[in-house]
Amino acid sequence: MGANAQTSVPTFTAGEVLTAANMNISAGTGIPVFATTTTRDAAFGGTGEKTLAEGQFAYIEATNTTQYYDGAAWQPVGATPALTLIKAQTIGTTVSSVAVTDVFSATYDNYLVLLTGGVASTSTYLALTLGATATGYYWGVNGIRWDTGAAGTNFGSNAASFGNAAYGNSDTIFGVINILNPFNTKQTGFTQQLIVNLTTVASPLFGGGYLANTTSYTAFTLTTATGGATLTGGTIRVYGYQNS
Repeated sequence: MGANAQTSVPTFTAGEVLTAANMNISAGTGIPVFATTTTRDAAFGGTGEKTLAEGQFAYIEATNTTQYYDGAAWQPVGATPALTLIKAQTIGTTVSSVAVTDVFSATYDNYLVLLTGGVASTSTYLALTLGATATGYYWGVNGIRWDTGAAGTNFGSNAASFGNAAYGNSDTIFGVINILNPFNTKQTGFTQQLIVNLTTVASPLFGGGYLANTTSYTAFTLTTATGGATLTGGTIRVYGYQNS
């Protein structure tokens, strides 16, 4: 925690003596400063603490953002970006699959997943599954070869995963994925953007699909689609799209 961070928002009773320590709790910034949203939430409503109410402000060190409470939820102040980083997870070393857990919740309806860096042992697509579900994925992608201009497609119907979700080779791993409504009890939507860069053939791919159930998910897994292919290094970043 930084020098201004606090872990409670105290209240005072009639006749209580206010010490210098009491007065200095918020004097440094004018609003409470918390290390994370977890310490922020724990600071209200306890014994000797202020009850959380509309109009309360807070500064969060983990995301460098200022927030206000609107009576129902914490909201960003001013020009806070519409994306909030939820998790940045390293891929690991010589792994064929990566599980990313505890990223979907009621806080956001829709999510952005970015894959950057690292390498694959051999050129491979990555498939995405939600939770433990291994059926009901409907998806399709369109692409065009840069060397010939020829168009191509790929698809899955009631498949075991969202295919062509991302791509890796000996230079890098990359993918841009949107996941829509994974936590809500609705069908989950999916879109993907990736670049395929083989030795002589390269193409951008764009597509999407949906998962035909209304299960609520908190996690997803990325798995190499080429037998024996492994991933080393790189980062998976998951962002939540702010609802308002």
